[in-house]
Amino acid sequence: MTSLPADPRSAGAPTTAPPAPSGASSDVSADELPPYDPEPFWDEMFAGPGRVRPHYAELARKLATLGPADVARRQRAADHSFQARGITFAVNQGVEGIEKIMPFDLVPRMITPDEWSQIERGLEQRVRALNLFLHDIYHEQQILEQEIVPPELVLGASGYRRELRGLDVPLGVYTHVVGSDLVRDDTGAFYVLEDNLRTPSGVSYLVENRRVLKRTWPQIFETYDIRPVEQYPQDLLATLLAIAPPIVDEPNVVVLTPGVYNSAYYEHVFLAKAMGVELVHGSDLFVDDATVYMRTTRGRRRVDVIYRRVDDDFLDPLTFRPDSYLGVAGLVATYRLGRVSLANAIGTGVADDKAIYAYVPRIIRYYLNEEPIIPNVQTYLPSEEGDLEYVLENLDQLVVKSVNESGGYGMLIGPHATHAEREEFRHRILANPRSYIAQPTLALSRHPCWVDDHFEGRHVDLRPFVLFGREVKVTPGGLTRVALRRGSLVVNSSQGGGGKDTWVLANQAESPNLQPQSEGAQ
Repeated sequence: MTSLPADPRSAGAPTTAPPAPSGASSDVSADELPPYDPEPFWDEMFAGPGRVRPHYAELARKLATLGPADVARRQRAADHSFQARGITFAVNQGVEGIEKIMPFDLVPRMITPDEWSQIERGLEQRVRALNLFLHDIYHEQQILEQEIVPPELVLGASGYRRELRGLDVPLGVYTHVVGSDLVRDDTGAFYVLEDNLRTPSGVSYLVENRRVLKRTWPQIFETYDIRPVEQYPQDLLATLLAIAPPIVDEPNVVVLTPGVYNSAYYEHVFLAKAMGVELVHGSDLFVDDATVYMRTTRGRRRVDVIYRRVDDDFLDPLTFRPDSYLGVAGLVATYRLGRVSLANAIGTGVADDKAIYAYVPRIIRYYLNEEPIIPNVQTYLPSEEGDLEYVLENLDQLVVKSVNESGGYGMLIGPHATHAEREEFRHRILANPRSYIAQPTLALSRHPCWVDDHFEGRHVDLRPFVLFGREVKVTPGGLTRVALRRGSLVVNSSQGGGGKDTWVLANQAESPNLQPQSEGAQ
């Protein structure tokens, strides 16, 4: 496993690396600790064998008082709660899809105020820069003329929509809902692994994880001051109302879903209900006289803002795929006239193309004249000759990703792949270099999880959610995704991953100001 060096395209990678938490430990005695081996990874809870990080001390004491039967009972209660509330996801898309309960681990992850401040500032910086980038490439294209980002990389991206050239979007904001994936390396520093700017999912699990943990294990909240996450649906509604067409006094908001076979359908239902708005299918909407209407039992009703969970290609059969039954005929023309607003805007996919990701540090410097607060993971582009040679020679050490896939699909984890699998990807890359990127195999941080009758470390990442309307708002916490299979680095629920409740501590007294250090986890 390798640590995460800065992006080689950051000519001048960040002058100061993000602060890493200290390896300092609390005064919890060995007798009070649950049996656990942090192994040679950065561990979120332990600074080393028998050494608990200070902000986890009280949690460690509580865990140590529980026997296997106690934890198993609470885990069953959590699983039953998820099942009763219908908190599910579909493994496959289509009628053959298998609906599963979202796996949940009881041991919460904690983030100190100092760590969260860095994350919050870094994500706001990133979202503002990417929105300026989107406005530019759909208008003057100055960043392309100056070749800060290769024009062919942008204009040839599958997510670039020429139909949107020259369109001014409400408030100049393209990405109203963003989910960026963060990881820690073996020094504890945070890196952005990828950006999700189209229809990012997972925020419903963020909220439900908190609710279920409070219901099944309320005692562990007693000694911590934790920032709330339950307000997210109302924050989302406020963001959607902010981008409504100015001609409307009382905007009508709807959530557009592709239907029950979508892997995130539970989330669509959850958000619509929590915001108090209608959940609609494409067949529920129609366009008349450049206005979008919703069919209701009392006649048609005007729609002003659509939070769409349908991909660009399926939004309007008159503009994109003519065989789509998921969208609304004439929607794009109405959108161009400013008579309906969409979140996220059409064409945002170009900015979360995994090849464009490699240039985000340059994008931040170009538009904001700032160094990235949270750096990228080193990324190789096979479309560039020097990178292609390196990738092909080191497939056994790299992770190769398809630029247009998500959910853990279209990916090769070189060290864990067979010779045949690596050869297959070699041929894929040579046939279409633009469609792939490669990154070092990451030494993802780990967190204690309850496995059978004891605690074991499992690799984790973090997906915070950012809202951008009149201002940028980062929901405190995020979805901590867990690779529940032993040794696995794949955290996606579609690939066997699960989730944890994520606590952002509000009180500095609960999380002493830990000084950065350069050592890795012991």
